[in-house]
Amino acid sequence: MTVSMDQRHQESAGQLRDRVAFVTGGTRGIGEAIGRALAGQGASIAAGYWRNDEPAKKFLATMNEEYPSRRTTLHEGNIGSADDCRRVLQEVIDQHGRLDILVNNAGITIDKTVAKMTDEDWLRVISVNLSGAFFMAQAALEHMLARGSGRIINVSSVIGETGAIGQANYAASKSGLFGLTKTLAKEALFHLARAERPAGDGVGLTVNAVTPGYVATDMVTAMPEKVLARVRAQIPAGRLGRPDEIARVVTFLADDQSAYITGQIWAVNGGLDM
Repeated sequence: MTVSMDQRHQESAGQLRDRVAFVTGGTRGIGEAIGRALAGQGASIAAGYWRNDEPAKKFLATMNEEYPSRRTTLHEGNIGSADDCRRVLQEVIDQHGRLDILVNNAGITIDKTVAKMTDEDWLRVISVNLSGAFFMAQAALEHMLARGSGRIINVSSVIGETGAIGQANYAASKSGLFGLTKTLAKEALFHLARAERPAGDGVGLTVNAVTPGYVATDMVTAMPEKVLARVRAQIPAGRLGRPDEIARVVTFLADDQSAYITGQIWAVNGGLDM
């Protein structure tokens, strides 16, 4: 008997069955890997994107082919706009009926030294990478608190820990996610307790962050080979990370069994921050 690809996925899936996950920046690179990993554990996927239609359509076609029993939807919106964040988040809930997992993955870079960075360069990166994560989490948290459970996972960066020449805006935005993560984690538990719905031994409502190092995405591998060689030389593991290695940690944190982990920063960087 021939076993379809989706049947094989189902046999190894189940930890996130009946869950709905929204991944911002979810149609390429790390976001795509996260969506595929979550679907592999049984979740339905809502993938956010902005303007770049072709990768989004390709992602949807691939997901429909590999996971025909899961529902995958696309949601276009500008993460740098508070109104768009709220609109898209509500759109996901309206189409799927619920939201269990929010992965704030969307991010941009506009690299210049501080001396050359314009006001717009600074504000644009902060608005997408940090403010967008806040507005998405704010809307998701309201929904999750009403249901008494959920997962919010912010994708930061090792640059938020180390800084980097020409990336003051990016480093500040990714570092800001650390404080946002810890505050959201505390407030989630505070509000549940005040509503007399303490997390207890259940699924819980957790907020965590993942900090990737240099990962082999299109953006990184497009760097000149001499620059890539210098980057690899800095990494104790001696190589770039793979998108699926980041996705593995996100999937672990999204699991119901990870209810006792909240407010934590998970580094996945080949030892770069040692």
